[in-house]
Amino acid sequence: MQSREAYLAKLEDTAREIFGARAALYTTSAAHTDPQVLARVVALAQLEPDWDALDIATGTGHTALALAPHVGSVIGTDLTPEMLAEAEQLRVRRGVTNVEFRVADVHALPFADGTFHLVTCRRAAHHFSKIAMALREMHRVLRPGGRLVIDDRSVPEDDFVDRTMNELDRLHDASHVRQYRPSEWQRLLADAGFIIEAMEPYRKHRPLSALTAGVSADDVARIHTVVDGFDAAQRALFNLIEVNGTLHLTHWYILLAARARAGAGSPHKAPS
Repeated sequence: MQSREAYLAKLEDTAREIFGARAALYTTSAAHTDPQVLARVVALAQLEPDWDALDIATGTGHTALALAPHVGSVIGTDLTPEMLAEAEQLRVRRGVTNVEFRVADVHALPFADGTFHLVTCRRAAHHFSKIAMALREMHRVLRPGGRLVIDDRSVPEDDFVDRTMNELDRLHDASHVRQYRPSEWQRLLADAGFIIEAMEPYRKHRPLSALTAGVSADDVARIHTVVDGFDAAQRALFNLIEVNGTLHLTHWYILLAARARAGAGSPHKAPS
């Protein structure tokens, strides 16, 4: 049986493969282009016009491009070159000149300590194989007092929902690691040297196809087996109902804003 350590070591390669194949979908994805959530990310960032910003796991660049009108410069990083190629095309189409995209791994960011006023990370942290290391890197590249804004999938403080939602997302995407509860985010951010200033859980009621689209037939069958096995109370927890003839269920998310505490976080330097 494969050890958890070996499994985690392969996740970055798995993510590159999956997101490379799906890259074009994220350019128009309703979840990733959601104007209300992007506007809230911008609001929580409390942007200043002379700031340098870093958008981690930028995907096809939606968050980086949303920040661009409000700051001096934005760098968007991602593991997947195909994603960044889509992001660059979108940047050119919109005529944005203060954003650039680079391939980089969140666990070893190629930037000096204290480079950025702001770090954002949207809909990606649940893929990071070493979340504590990733958060320490975010802290390292921020100036003391710099801001971090995260928007990600989450789960409530409920064991059944936690276990089931993470299982469904692993079936949807083999690079999924974990969606964290609000209480876990509190601990993770504090341990990485951040002071939390806002924590905003929210929900979306989405079609089951959001989990099954682009997934192998075997995993689609497994997803249906999980959902079909819900009892009445479990269906209520997920608000599993038909909407216009299509099954919908609740997905949980969280928005987080935090400030980098001076003198905290990882002591290591940027990679050369």
